Amino acid sequence: MKAVIVSIALMVASAAFAQGPAPRPAPVPPPPPRTELPAVALDRVVAVVNDEALTQYEVNESKRVTVQQMKEAKVQPPAPDVLDKQVLERLITERALMQFAKESGVRVDDTMVERTILRVAQENKLSPEEFRKVLDRENIPYAKYREDVRKEVTLQRLREREVDSKIVVSDAEVDNYLATVAAQAGGESEYLLSHVLVRVQEQASPDQIDQRRRRAEDALTQIKSGADFTLVAASFSDAPDALQGGSLGWRTPARLPTIFADLVRGMKKDEVSGVLRSPAGFHILKLVDSRSRNSPTVVEQTRVRHILIKVNEIVSESEGKTRIDRARDRIVSGGVKFEEQAKAISEDASSAKGGDLGWISPGDTVPDFEQAMMKLKPGDLSQPVRTPFGWHLLQVQERRQQDVTQERQRDQARQALRQRKSDEQFQEFVRQTRDRAFIEVKADER
Repeated sequence: MKAVIVSIALMVASAAFAQGPAPRPAPVPPPPPRTELPAVALDRVVAVVNDEALTQYEVNESKRVTVQQMKEAKVQPPAPDVLDKQVLERLITERALMQFAKESGVRVDDTMVERTILRVAQENKLSPEEFRKVLDRENIPYAKYREDVRKEVTLQRLREREVDSKIVVSDAEVDNYLATVAAQAGGESEYLLSHVLVRVQEQASPDQIDQRRRRAEDALTQIKSGADFTLVAASFSDAPDALQGGSLGWRTPARLPTIFADLVRGMKKDEVSGVLRSPAGFHILKLVDSRSRNSPTVVEQTRVRHILIKVNEIVSESEGKTRIDRARDRIVSGGVKFEEQAKAISEDASSAKGGDLGWISPGDTVPDFEQAMMKLKPGDLSQPVRTPFGWHLLQVQERRQQDVTQERQRDQARQALRQRKSDEQFQEFVRQTRDRAFIEVKADER
């Protein structure tokens, strides 16, 4: 952006006024040399989302980080004007979602933010001090990183409340899925996919739909002509993953829309589909790789029970920790049994069963829970354990080696079906939230 420059020129003028005869005035000294003040770049509003402004500075900062991430991922950035549009669109959508979260009471406190950052540092095997140094090297201010994390956690909570909590997968759906897998030669496979999405608004006119179709066809023409798929995705796609080259990651057929699942089974590695139509818009799909998931599964299972105190907008971090500490003290002192305390205070569906979660296989729970569980011997009571759900007490009851092939297949099928529904419904939720927002993109006044 060409900066708007404010320059102040100092001008000195003088005049001599006299009434009647008067002596000649003394010569006026010349004005001092012109002083050029340093140029000051003024920020400007580039878009308004409802009643909030998005500034050029925010766009530039987001673009700088995005370009750096794309280079690290070895994804070529699109043309500057295309990148500007993609980044602005992402910021507009994010702002609309954050406004919805605020209006509907979704809050993330500082303690949750710091705990999330600590978890990220630990996953990268870095101390908090080392993690800050990494951010400094990448020219990312810690305060900005904290706010980015707050946004991510807020949006995740919003998704859990507005979408994930309402998803139901029936036993009949699981049975149908497994029957479909069994009918396939070679059993179930996973597919590594990338895509381009040219979004179509819900109330689009026929002319607008035709215009979006032509854009998708232009993208496909470039791909067929040898252009790199990741670059085309970054340039043309309206999906949130566009600037990551359109990667969908590894997906089972259950996690794909039907039009994708039926098509991808017949595709070969590196093959690109034609233009596909869905309620969201027009798609182009690329099969990057595939792999089989058929193998017997024997694992060590743990039977565990727990007590959960959730941390949310109503229960603060410190209050949740205090309540779980008190529960542990009551159990350790012998004043109350674990199952009785679970029934009395646990905020989990397992509370009716005394906190019993049944047999747990590796990967069934979040990492913090699983790590604490695996450190316990049968009969041991854990210290308070913090997970994204809140504060837990765990007690391991027994362990066993178990062939969980069939059980795991049903669990994986149910999880895949839930994830597909979640992905589809969240995309629709995002689209509706954005469409409801008042959005004004300012004309470039440079």
